[in-house]
Amino acid sequence: MKIAVFNTRKYDRQFLDRANVKRDHELIYLEPRLDATTATLATGATAACIFVNDTADAHTLKLLASEGVQYLLLRCTGFNQVDLKVAEEVGIKVARVTNYSPYSVAEHAVGLVLMLNRKLHRAFNRVRDDNFALDGLMGFDLHGRTVGVIGTGKIGMIFAQIMHGFGCQLLGYDAYPNSAFEAIGAARYVELFELLENSDIISLHCPLLPSTEHIINTNAIDQMKPGVMLINTSRGKLVDTKSVIEGIKSGKIGYLGIDVYEQEDNLFFEDLSDSVIQDDTFQLLQSFPNVVITAHQAFFTEDALTTIAETTLFNADCFAQGQHCPNELKFEEKVIVKSSA
Repeated sequence: MKIAVFNTRKYDRQFLDRANVKRDHELIYLEPRLDATTATLATGATAACIFVNDTADAHTLKLLASEGVQYLLLRCTGFNQVDLKVAEEVGIKVARVTNYSPYSVAEHAVGLVLMLNRKLHRAFNRVRDDNFALDGLMGFDLHGRTVGVIGTGKIGMIFAQIMHGFGCQLLGYDAYPNSAFEAIGAARYVELFELLENSDIISLHCPLLPSTEHIINTNAIDQMKPGVMLINTSRGKLVDTKSVIEGIKSGKIGYLGIDVYEQEDNLFFEDLSDSVIQDDTFQLLQSFPNVVITAHQAFFTEDALTTIAETTLFNADCFAQGQHCPNELKFEEKVIVKSSA
């Protein structure tokens, strides 16, 4: 199968080539992201392969179909960038990576917790400047603190297990409760308002759906403990950034750690070190000393990239051989509210 692989970096090519050794797909690597202006680059390809920040809206999908593309391969779990209804209408089958090392994202979330709590980012820079003073670096024991986990799928479960290992109390919120979560020590499910009111640390591990967009908004922040720590390694639009900024200014949010951002499409995965970033909201976020931002790297481990490449090409195998693809997305899935993988 000839596959036009959009939005590629060196590491994408490395892991896809490795996974393709035992296959015979023709991989055409393209640096531009997929959108309506670049869809014609897939001319002659049977499939297009995209990432989380590509755009597969109605216009783009119709263009792909007109170029002969029959399959859309997502090398990611999230699929909010794809108009599944239109894909079905134009006859493009869509498949995603339903499961890749959930440890990668969960461990990164824990890393953000530790960095914010113990001010590791600030301590690192101080020592490099030969400043060994401890003022302003005080943290708190994680042991005994209450951690709220919003979304208890695979990633949320692993995050909860790690935090339990620190001796934390666990509260969970999920539209589809998982009995395994309540088997972690004294973990228990509660309503969202109760989680917000009682958690010292809140970590988001749910997908972006109409029901979860801006689940963290002004009303939610008002219900939180003063000085709460908020972590988001899931999807940027789960958080209303402007409301969070107001929460930081008021002291309601004492710590913010994010690996995703609402308007990240024009920022992340690019080297903008010689540019003037025009996003004033992002620049303001960066200015706060109690905010740590990483550029959508939580997934970025050798284990995860290996699984992503293998699963992506497995999906291509299924389509090429006319077999059932267990990772195929149907339009109906778009309305189901489930925790992230």
